[in-house]
Amino acid sequence: MVLIWPALGLAAIVAAMFLLERRFPDAVGRFEENVLAILLAAITFVSFTQVVARYGFNSGWGGALEFTRILFAWMILFGMSYGVKNGIHLGVDAFIRLLPSRLFKAVAIFGAVCVFLYAFILLYAGWMTLVGADVSTNWRQTGAIGYWKFMFDRGTGLDDLRYPLWMQEAFGLQDRVQRWVAYLMLPVGLALLAFRALQGVVGIARGERDLIIAGHEAEDLVAENKDALKE
Repeated sequence: MVLIWPALGLAAIVAAMFLLERRFPDAVGRFEENVLAILLAAITFVSFTQVVARYGFNSGWGGALEFTRILFAWMILFGMSYGVKNGIHLGVDAFIRLLPSRLFKAVAIFGAVCVFLYAFILLYAGWMTLVGADVSTNWRQTGAIGYWKFMFDRGTGLDDLRYPLWMQEAFGLQDRVQRWVAYLMLPVGLALLAFRALQGVVGIARGERDLIIAGHEAEDLVAENKDALKE
């Protein structure tokens, strides 16, 4: 019961993404790309300014390393679902391409289902007790949702990342940024990955896509541009 509201929050995020994408597919795609671009730009900017400050002025920001590490994790966690959606995760499909079309399709669906199960298990593994798996019944140890909720309840701060003084005074915040803020993308990213994997299952079943990975991208690129030099 303690995990209901975080789970409902994730469900609301996924539902909103689904509905918005059906109505504004291009806008959702640009939003995802912009989020990833902003995260990458922030990492680059902070890292560059830290180098200049350290070697040029013997100074720097104490929380820079932790901040960039968190942003990098956010970029990976958010980018997982984006990669599945656009089929840009690298994979080896040399063997399954040799299979008959129906078997190839079945294997492709199986792969997408495995990605969904991977994300769902990491989100909340407690359901595996229903199939006889030996999983901890402690909600704090059942996956990303439980871990994030545990950090939310404790309010433990990060090691080096602190709120600016004006934010502490204006909003009554504690000194250090809470860990649950930094870890928020963990359950969100996994929920989006599960959602995109399910979309992949449906897309493969309908014949709208072959795989959720990029396997023959180099071969396809050569085929698409084989006449470029002639022109």
